[in-house]
Amino acid sequence: MNIIFLGKYRGKPVRWQMGVMASGIILSGFMSLMAVAGYWWGTSSGQLNQLTEVEKELVLQKNMIAKARANAQSEMDALAARLGLMQAHVTRLDALGERLVTMSKLDSKEFNFTHEPAFGGPHEPESSVSVGFESVLGDLSDQLDSREQQLSILEDVLMSKQVKKETRPSGRPITKGWTSSYFGKRTDPFTGKLEMHKGMDFAGREGSEIVAVSSGVVTWVGPRYGYGNLVEINHGHGYATRYGHNAEIIVKVGDTVEKGQAISLMGSTGRSTGPHVHFEVLLNDRQVDPLRFVESSS
Repeated sequence: MNIIFLGKYRGKPVRWQMGVMASGIILSGFMSLMAVAGYWWGTSSGQLNQLTEVEKELVLQKNMIAKARANAQSEMDALAARLGLMQAHVTRLDALGERLVTMSKLDSKEFNFTHEPAFGGPHEPESSVSVGFESVLGDLSDQLDSREQQLSILEDVLMSKQVKKETRPSGRPITKGWTSSYFGKRTDPFTGKLEMHKGMDFAGREGSEIVAVSSGVVTWVGPRYGYGNLVEINHGHGYATRYGHNAEIIVKVGDTVEKGQAISLMGSTGRSTGPHVHFEVLLNDRQVDPLRFVESSS
């Protein structure tokens, strides 16, 4: 069987005759070409679909990374804020400590709030930023604990200094009057001989108030040889004071008195030539010159 193709070429009729075998070959080739094209199209479509899926996955991963970065940044901001707050606390504690040390006139080398605590050791790189932050926060926490201990010790020192200041005799035992005799050797007004005077005498108007020169506890009230009516006060830390020749005593043994509180009225009882108070300061049971205490304003 033959296949005949009819057509025109340049206006003239054309006749092309092809045998069965040739036509079969051409048809087979055409079908194969179509099959290859279809396979290629199918394969390409599958690859495009896979590529689309990969792109979607990449977008998802990018979103997750962005979210993780945002969360990490938020945590870093929170840690930075906490770090700043703790550093501010350390700075305020340092400033407070320095003011207290200055006000208390303590040794700045003993309570040095300016210098960082001495520490050291080999350097080991941190594995992550968060670990580094935790290390810094840990150091700051240790610094705060150190400052707290220093301030606690400083408080104890200040309280001790304050107690000593309150119990240390200072000032005159009278509110009005004058000094009539000092501590040391003098001519005794009764014997005319040179003798040791172990106190200071303050003269004034009879009946005027005699006041405690420091806080303490009354340990003696009443007559005592040479002193007339005597008041003795124990101030602690080895200090005691005596007030002699009183006309009247207005405190009793066991009373707690404060600095400046009236304890008696001036008189001339005992071995006395006129209204005055014989004032003594004892340190560890020995009379010392009261002048430095009288002239002290603290």
